[in-house]
Amino acid sequence: MRRFSADYIYTLDDGVIENGIVVTDDYGKILAVTDEKALLDPNIERFKGVIVPGFVNAHCHLELSHLHKKISKGTGLIPFIKEVIKKRVADEEVILEAMKKADEEMYQEGIVAVGDISNQTISASIKEQSKIKYHTFIEMIAFDAAKSSQVIDDANALKSAFKTPSSITPHAPYSLSKDLLKKLTKYCKKTENKISIHNQENDDENFLYRYKDGPFMDFFKEMNIDTDRFKAQSKNSLQTIIPFLPENQHMLLVHNTYTSLKDIYFTKRFNRKISWCFCPSANLYIEDKLPTFEFFKYTDYPITIGTDSLASNQKLSMLQEMKLLQKEIEDISLEELLKWATINGAKFLGFDKELGSIANGKTPGLNLITNIKKGKLTEKSTVQKLI
Repeated sequence: MRRFSADYIYTLDDGVIENGIVVTDDYGKILAVTDEKALLDPNIERFKGVIVPGFVNAHCHLELSHLHKKISKGTGLIPFIKEVIKKRVADEEVILEAMKKADEEMYQEGIVAVGDISNQTISASIKEQSKIKYHTFIEMIAFDAAKSSQVIDDANALKSAFKTPSSITPHAPYSLSKDLLKKLTKYCKKTENKISIHNQENDDENFLYRYKDGPFMDFFKEMNIDTDRFKAQSKNSLQTIIPFLPENQHMLLVHNTYTSLKDIYFTKRFNRKISWCFCPSANLYIEDKLPTFEFFKYTDYPITIGTDSLASNQKLSMLQEMKLLQKEIEDISLEELLKWATINGAKFLGFDKELGSIANGKTPGLNLITNIKKGKLTEKSTVQKLI
């Protein structure tokens, strides 16, 4: 049995406890959370700072870890995609070693669960052996409607290789067809299948849907992708695809860099189980632009945080993402920011019975965050994994 105490305990279930105590068994299961002032108990492990649950990284690409520092910064999304396609092929041993290192890095950074995007099965064994809980999203790419059925079959074949939780998902609006979404909706009527979609990561995507023109059309031509059946929609990508997304599945919309206020209001017209995900470091790395966070005050959908991949980030640190978000959203409280980084992601991934908040019976992991000033993170804030 262990007892932890800090200046504040952010339970994210029953509020914030000043000088609180968290009691766990030797395996990290929460036995009690109390504000009892047991100051003379020599067995309490006391810390300066705040104790919070383990972080949930809602969006990552573990299998791109070997591309760390190999992709150019600030080029924009399409050049970034081209570089990833060109450089992602490597020896299996190199890819595996990079993934193992990234997995351990996330664990040491206090991350207890990850929503991870995969295009192949190479990460399956690492996830099965990891101390982190993973949900893998098998990514489907089929802008050509004629390929929809085969792409779904192929994704299901890959899914069978994962012993950890997994589901199949479209990649992004610029790489899917309405036919793929219709077939996915039919599939989702029979199967629980969480969805994670890269959404409006650059403005060329919206331009493509409005006018069937722009850099993506040039990219499709270069990649020999058939665009004959695609029609201009005269509206942004999110407004176009949302009516075709399944009603009965939880869906994560990732990045949202060019999501407009009109897009956000439009989502409210449909009965969809949406969560948003922000990956600010990756947005700056690729497009040198952040979402207009102010717009998301006008939505009731939960917000989560992701690190994206080491191809588009310097490190897989949820604390670093939180620092960036706090800098941009000055009026956000630490408690709300922590909910984005913990319980909201745990709920989306279906891990909230065990993770996401400090409550009796859960095994959420405990992190200590230090150097907090006036209830805000600072540049000097650090995270230490306690258990």
